[in-house]
Amino acid sequence: MRFVSALLRPLRSKIGLGVAIGLALAASGWKANEATSSDEFCASCHVHPAADEGWKRSPHHDTASGVHVHCVQCHLPPAGVAYLSEKVRLGVRDAWTTWFGDPESIDWDERGGLEHAVTFTPKSACVACHANLFPLSLSEKGDEAHLHYSQHENELECISCHLGTGHKSKQEVARELAAATEGDASIASDAAAELFTAAARPERFESFRETIPGTRVAFEMLAIPAGEFTLGTPESESFRDADEGPQRRVRVSRFWMGRTEVTWDEYLAFFAATKSEKRGGASKARAAGVDAITGATPPYGHPDQGWGKGSRPAITMTPQGAETYCRWLSQVTGKRYRLPTEAEWEYACRANTTGAYFVEGDPSDFSARGWWNSLFGADVEPLGEHAVFAANSRGRTQPPDAVEPNAFGLVHMLGNVAELCADFYAPDAYASYAANEPVLDPRGPSEGTERVVRGGSFESDAADARCGAREPTQTEAWLKTDPQVPKSKWWYSDCKHVGFRVVCEVDLEDSR
Repeated sequence: MRFVSALLRPLRSKIGLGVAIGLALAASGWKANEATSSDEFCASCHVHPAADEGWKRSPHHDTASGVHVHCVQCHLPPAGVAYLSEKVRLGVRDAWTTWFGDPESIDWDERGGLEHAVTFTPKSACVACHANLFPLSLSEKGDEAHLHYSQHENELECISCHLGTGHKSKQEVARELAAATEGDASIASDAAAELFTAAARPERFESFRETIPGTRVAFEMLAIPAGEFTLGTPESESFRDADEGPQRRVRVSRFWMGRTEVTWDEYLAFFAATKSEKRGGASKARAAGVDAITGATPPYGHPDQGWGKGSRPAITMTPQGAETYCRWLSQVTGKRYRLPTEAEWEYACRANTTGAYFVEGDPSDFSARGWWNSLFGADVEPLGEHAVFAANSRGRTQPPDAVEPNAFGLVHMLGNVAELCADFYAPDAYASYAANEPVLDPRGPSEGTERVVRGGSFESDAADARCGAREPTQTEAWLKTDPQVPKSKWWYSDCKHVGFRVVCEVDLEDSR
């Protein structure tokens, strides 16, 4: 036994030394983790100038119980390997940006959008604190939203609905919600101007300025002459999709088209006059002589995404919201307003050009797809002078003066927001048109479930902002986070890149 004990003595010493070293490393690792988990340490590398100030105003800092929620509690998983790996990933990213990057060039508003926020705000961190989704203090609206989440938690993120709460005060959130859900467009324009008493009365087929009676809202309608063009794209066009053909010759009758997409000022005039959901929508419409058009219910969230309203394009409304607006506008102006057909839209966009865009250039020059452009960057100009797309949008819509018009004088036909058309979507719609002679004013399939969307948006790569590019609405995906039963018929909860433009039919005794 003494012999065995003598043999084990050095081993016990080594084990003891190993245990001691392990404990020391664990203790130092714990200390290091603790030291690098403080709010001050995070702020030393995370160079977002308003993050710390916003957090101190938010409900996560100024809590009723006096508890402060810290950076790592929201931006890292609660524990385990996921915690450590995510801490390393975010730490290396922030340190690299601080030491070698250009923090001043970062657009923090864009980085605060949902697409980026989901990459550094894990759902597990939210649930670790908010284990009870139905506290007694929860409002009826909150109860409805959390019930929807609990039924679809594998598809939804907490920050899909609570994006701003980590770095905004309760008052800021309340103000934003009020601004998003209310609006009187009769005072949206120049407050010193008098209300319009009558709509425009064009006597010739020429561009005119429409005025909405009872408001201060006006917008430009441009005269688009009749013409003939080739609908669709050639098979040789870069990034062409199968639903862009076969090409067909089309004749288009003359029409007026909005110089810009319908703006928030314009859409809120309709919303203020016709909004419903126990707010006198129908009765207000009758009082205004609008034949009882009941308009949209208030949106569930923030339809302008916090970017501002005014002359920016109105977004997130469904085809029903857009078409009801057109019906209302027709009644208050005495004209025939509607959504453009797909053929009218492409004809107006091309403006007598035949390329992928109405400016010179191949999509492969402007697109960020492909290894060369992804490494060395794609061209922006001259397309960027006429279109707001992913390469120059800074992650949001832009007002009309941000770009130059096409040859017809239309602004933002490519990019900014994709635009709803009147046509139902079908991938083979053009195949049903005659191939041996021009088709007059085609209107697409007689029925369908989704509508055509044209023009690309501020989120689009240049490949998807071509004159001939088309896509369908995606009703189910664009209403994923809407907790209402039934879901809204008026507003998309998960689509911020689609708006619409109006056309006005020509009905003049003067044929000129």
